[in-house]
Amino acid sequence: MFFLNQMSTVLQMGFIYAVVGIGVYITYKILDFPDLSVDGTFPLGGVVFSVLLVAGCPWPVAMLVSFFAGAGAGLITGLLHVKLKINGLLSGIITMTALVSVNYLIAGGPQVSFAQEDTLLNNGFLDGLPRVASNYMQVLFILLIVVLCKVLLDLFLKTKAGFLLRATGDNPQLVTQMGKNTDNYKMLGLALANGIVALAGSLYCQYASSFNSNMGTGTVVIALACVIIGCVIAKHIRPMANTTGVVVGALIYYAILSVAMLLLGSDYTRLIVAVLFVIVLIFDTGLIGRTVKKLFRRKKKEKGGGASGGSAAAGAGGQAAEDAGLAERSAEDPAAEGEGVSKGSA
Repeated sequence: MFFLNQMSTVLQMGFIYAVVGIGVYITYKILDFPDLSVDGTFPLGGVVFSVLLVAGCPWPVAMLVSFFAGAGAGLITGLLHVKLKINGLLSGIITMTALVSVNYLIAGGPQVSFAQEDTLLNNGFLDGLPRVASNYMQVLFILLIVVLCKVLLDLFLKTKAGFLLRATGDNPQLVTQMGKNTDNYKMLGLALANGIVALAGSLYCQYASSFNSNMGTGTVVIALACVIIGCVIAKHIRPMANTTGVVVGALIYYAILSVAMLLLGSDYTRLIVAVLFVIVLIFDTGLIGRTVKKLFRRKKKEKGGGASGGSAAAGAGGQAAEDAGLAERSAEDPAAEGEGVSKGSA
């Protein structure tokens, strides 16, 4: 029973941070933008959802509004960077700092509780189920949100606007040559990313049945670790999309984090998060990462060398067979020998 409860917690939190990772994937991998406002938009989505729910708003509407609130915060980060020409890193820090006070003002205090309200993860249907079954139904509901975010993002990236968004991060000169403004697509990407992160914040509050002003601390670190792990996995499993890799990376990261917390205790949570992030960075860009990449390249070269060697042997065998056939025909007919020699001379 203990294992089942722990597993459900890992899946719930892993899928919630998978949604955060999908949002951060847009800024970190697609736009190549160091957006630190995530630490502010995650609790922003939670506080907007909580206040609206307590005020009597249905939870689907409250979740939708939290998405747009996060998108608005991301748009502010984009405006600071694009219009006021403030460094991207500083733009995110400014927005994050401002949102600390904004979230407190919206909540009217450090905490908002709504344990008695119906939400996606707390309703009459789930209350009638056994505890373990209820936990896994919550996992299923969160997974549906993850799949929805992933599928919609994948579909969007296949559109013209999605192509231009990717080109803004990879090759901004191409976007300019097409007569488009890269600044607009930067703001679009930041708004979309922070909207998804805020949606994850509303999910987290539903999981905890309350909002806490400290819930956003370290969100960007966890999300970046999930994105890095996911992209490394997707790179070596070719059919897997990066967004799917991010979801898998979030589950792996939170499983490791949960095991570490069980062994060391919850008092060291932030330290464990920091250490895990360092390990992820070492495997991605550090000495270990470079060593692993060299091993993969060496294996690919060996496979390529074996294939080319086989092709060369096959070619040599074919040439030998052709020569043997010519010699046989020459032995039967001297005229054929002369013809073969003349062809060879030609």
